[in-house]
Amino acid sequence: MPILEFLNPDAVVSSLRVRDKKHGLQELAAQAARRLDGLSERDIFETLLQRERLGSTGIGDGVAIPHGKLSQLDRLFGLVARLEKPVDFDALDGQPVDVAFLLLAPESAGADHLKALAQVARLLREPGMLERIRSARDATALYALLVHGPATQAA
Repeated sequence: MPILEFLNPDAVVSSLRVRDKKHGLQELAAQAARRLDGLSERDIFETLLQRERLGSTGIGDGVAIPHGKLSQLDRLFGLVARLEKPVDFDALDGQPVDVAFLLLAPESAGADHLKALAQVARLLREPGMLERIRSARDATALYALLVHGPATQAA
């Protein structure tokens, strides 16, 4: 499985407290802004909201992949968060979301943005992956699982 090159160890949140979808997008934007110099939380949040207006990024099975493009960004950026409690995200299957994978891309990313989205979706659809994500003991274990796959979890 390819390594998620756009995910850094400090961009994994093992327990994010949110009330609802909008608050979840705000918190994801805040988390991303803390890790991306020069990008404002508001710009990220507005980008995510614009995308959600086109249709929910809740893809089913308790997973959402909020994403967008920002002109100020110079590289792909990923952030994954497990939500403390599942929230309604208007997902395709009607299930509440407890795993969110934020993906931000430069406006010039073109096909790279779509490739990254596909890579995340494939990873999250691997048999047993969501169960392992939900049961990872902390952010370090969650990061290892996402970038190295289940082989690193054998012990």
